[in-house]
Amino acid sequence: MAITRERLRALIQFAEPQVALRSRSVEQCDGYVLETLMLEHDGEPVRGFVTRPLDRKGRLPAILYGHSHGGRYDLGAAELLEGREYLFDAPGPALARAGYVVLSIDMPVFGRRAAVSEGFASKALLWYGKSLFAQMVGDHAAALTYLAGRDDVDDTRIGAFGISMGCALSYWLAALDERIAATAHLCCLADLGTMVELGAHDGHGIYLTVPGLLTETDNGEIAGLVAPRPQLVCIGEADHLTPAPAFAKAWSDVKAGYRQAPDKLELLSEPGVGHRETASMRAAVLEFFARTL
Repeated sequence: MAITRERLRALIQFAEPQVALRSRSVEQCDGYVLETLMLEHDGEPVRGFVTRPLDRKGRLPAILYGHSHGGRYDLGAAELLEGREYLFDAPGPALARAGYVVLSIDMPVFGRRAAVSEGFASKALLWYGKSLFAQMVGDHAAALTYLAGRDDVDDTRIGAFGISMGCALSYWLAALDERIAATAHLCCLADLGTMVELGAHDGHGIYLTVPGLLTETDNGEIAGLVAPRPQLVCIGEADHLTPAPAFAKAWSDVKAGYRQAPDKLELLSEPGVGHRETASMRAAVLEFFARTL
């Protein structure tokens, strides 16, 4: 029997912190508006950035962007504005110019929250049977609560998007939280059990280690919990984080979750492409959100 949303929440000890806005500064940029935020998550300061369209009024569709890892602990949510070497371009300005309100926050141990290392934070949590990734997903949910409560956002049209670590954050949060109306993610859907068998799992940081996960479920089944909401999966077939056997198993499990809504699940699989976003992926993501949000 497939894992339920409720069981997955219990398994990872999912908890969404209380979120509040502490401060906000606003500036007009080239074709979009940039907001720099300081939020509070259960009293902890958390930096965030919002990009939004210049002239559109009313409640707009929105995208919660999960930033990636890539060893750039100093960058965090600023990836939204600066991009990365494996992104097609900086997603925040591009998505704002396309008509979306976009939010990204610093995950724990990244950006302004990089006071301790990934190993330091992960080990302390693992000894209590918890995980850094579950904390990240909870913080991502708090960011969603802030985004959904904005006056310029239509809370029925919020999507989740990200690459690599942000990919995992996107489909995990969508699996756990039905406020996400559509999900597009790049370059990190793979069956972890198969990754272990292949000896390929060490490419992931320790942040992704969730105690007991593989005794009950795996990534494909979790992504299947997003059904029947629309989901776009993009991978490069030469990506070391999505080796063919691990992706094939995960994709089979996702499709099983979408058995009653196969038309809501889409795949872009690019031969010869490694761990990066291509122009085709970006075009597919923009077209997907235009249809679904």
